[in-house]
Amino acid sequence: MRATRIPLLLIVVLTMLIGASCNTFDKVKKSNDINLKLTKANEYFEKKKYSQANELYHDLLPVLRGTKNYEQLFYRYAYSFYYLHDYPTASLYFKNFSEYFPTSKDAEECEYMNALCLVKMAPKASLDQTNTIKSMEALQSFINTHQQSSRVREADTLIEEARKKLEKKDANAAKLYYNIGQYKAATFCYKNIINVYPESPSADFYQFMVVKSNYEYARKSVSNKQAERYASTIEAYKELKEIFPNSAYLKEAAHFELLANNNLKKLK
Repeated sequence: MRATRIPLLLIVVLTMLIGASCNTFDKVKKSNDINLKLTKANEYFEKKKYSQANELYHDLLPVLRGTKNYEQLFYRYAYSFYYLHDYPTASLYFKNFSEYFPTSKDAEECEYMNALCLVKMAPKASLDQTNTIKSMEALQSFINTHQQSSRVREADTLIEEARKKLEKKDANAAKLYYNIGQYKAATFCYKNIINVYPESPSADFYQFMVVKSNYEYARKSVSNKQAERYASTIEAYKELKEIFPNSAYLKEAAHFELLANNNLKKLK
């Protein structure tokens, strides 16, 4: 099959159009005509050419400070960073907008967009979650100050998703401690997860892992510490049975409770 050949004339025309477009932008950028620059910047923004719009807005920002066009310019400048996926800078400008123009009709939106940028900056669960925590704080602040906003429901959803990510990171850490034989640390981590996320659908699993970790910790302990730690295993099992009577992990947990009881009898 012969490869499709692009006609030479079409290549020439496309090259000329691209060159003309670049030349137009360069001329506008170098121009001292403020109105022309603003008009073109807005045209680029409307056409989703955010990189060109961003450059022109950057030049215009100090020039138009204090004028009637400054608020909309600042608003679109913030959004140009957002659409370019530069979320740290977008977050800064959205936050500044809501502070510089607190009575603006767009102030609430920009406050929310600041929080949304922080959400976008938050990494996957295996990495540092500082930005996830910051995003939750910003979203909660938004909810507290805009309780009637139509964006509150979405903010609540984003907070819940962020909590799940933090829970996953903590659960992964607890699992790692268990897998490498650090059973005391695993027990502490699983208990902490239950305290922080008591409504988690995995709460009964975490309590089961407290039982299991306690048992392994007791089994690997020196003899004069084993009785106390086997007793902790039995107590953890009782909590699982009491709080989660329908848990799918009860049967397996009962096995460790039985082993702990048998070992206690031997020690006595």
